[in-house]
Amino acid sequence: MHSLKSVEILPEDAGQAILIGRVWSDAEGGPCPVCVRDGRIIDLTDLAATVSGLLEIDDLAARLSADLSGKDLGSVDEFLDGTAGRLLAPVDLQAIKAAGVTFADSMLERVIEEQAKGDAGRAQDIRARLAPVLGDSLRGLVAGSEKAAEVKALLQDMGLWSQYLEVGIGPDAEIFTKAQPMSSVACGDRVGIHPISQWNNPEPEVVLAIRSDGRILGATLGNDVNLRDVEGRSALLLGKAKDNNASCSLGPFIRLFDDSFTLDVLSKVRVSLVVKGEDGFEMTGESPMEAISRSPQNLASQLRNRNHQYPDGAVLFLGTMFAPVKDRRGAGLGFTHEVGDRVEIFTPKLGRLVNWVDRTDACPEWEFGSRALFRNLAQRGLLNKV
Repeated sequence: MHSLKSVEILPEDAGQAILIGRVWSDAEGGPCPVCVRDGRIIDLTDLAATVSGLLEIDDLAARLSADLSGKDLGSVDEFLDGTAGRLLAPVDLQAIKAAGVTFADSMLERVIEEQAKGDAGRAQDIRARLAPVLGDSLRGLVAGSEKAAEVKALLQDMGLWSQYLEVGIGPDAEIFTKAQPMSSVACGDRVGIHPISQWNNPEPEVVLAIRSDGRILGATLGNDVNLRDVEGRSALLLGKAKDNNASCSLGPFIRLFDDSFTLDVLSKVRVSLVVKGEDGFEMTGESPMEAISRSPQNLASQLRNRNHQYPDGAVLFLGTMFAPVKDRRGAGLGFTHEVGDRVEIFTPKLGRLVNWVDRTDACPEWEFGSRALFRNLAQRGLLNKV
């Protein structure tokens, strides 16, 4: 059994932050949208029975700041230790989407995966050959700009163009489905690595919370667990590399934008990663949001627009620049997860998302989907508040 405390996972300025999320309350007999106040979990079901519906309320941040009169369900610690229930991923009916290849360093690693055809043993030699050329060409580029078009033409002439560079610096972003609604695991849960994979990694990311009209309301943290060998064999295996049992983690809470936490503040955060293995292995890394090649607003507009709608809202992973290369299983083989790894994704403004790695077929199966949610809400007399 692994244990966490609220002081480990809440933002450093939690007393000023407007944090919403979702818990399974034993007392209420089901999932509840909640807000955190002074380390307590406050039930928001009277406002909306789903987080999706909650985020559709106009001026939600101001409303929660002015009045938080919901039922006290217990402390955050009591949901972390199981006394009152458990934390859930802070979304429910929203689509779970992700943007890929949004940082220069991750573009380089995707091209390396493509050239290595999923073989981790070839990655080091390919990296040494491509990094001096591609790294200098891609760093600081604004995707879709005239300069990016010039670099594309140059790399094509050199025979170095790739489908990953097309979505990395071209006009159109890669937007894909990471997981199904309500399938994400929460802070404190196990995250899954498919047993066929021998070359994989965590992807620490900022995740936007977007309501149905496209407005960005806040952000949380996410782990877009990735199977490098699977996607490296073929980009058409993206679904198998990304959408597996327990392979998407979100949380611990969504921080809503207000006067002290804005999109401008979010664009300057630095997301840290720590992986600690039971074998004594340790790895750290960092992704500065300022290094992203497309703005969060641009990515959100490519997700939701007149040609593509999300009536229940969506969350959008913004990508990562951190592709770990530290050798673990042998010289030149780079990083891959082992069962039991503790993965921490942290930034002071959003808190800390902590998970432990296991195989996807050893993690609990996802069973509580949309039908189960609506049955539960019907039994509790809450369907009129969805």
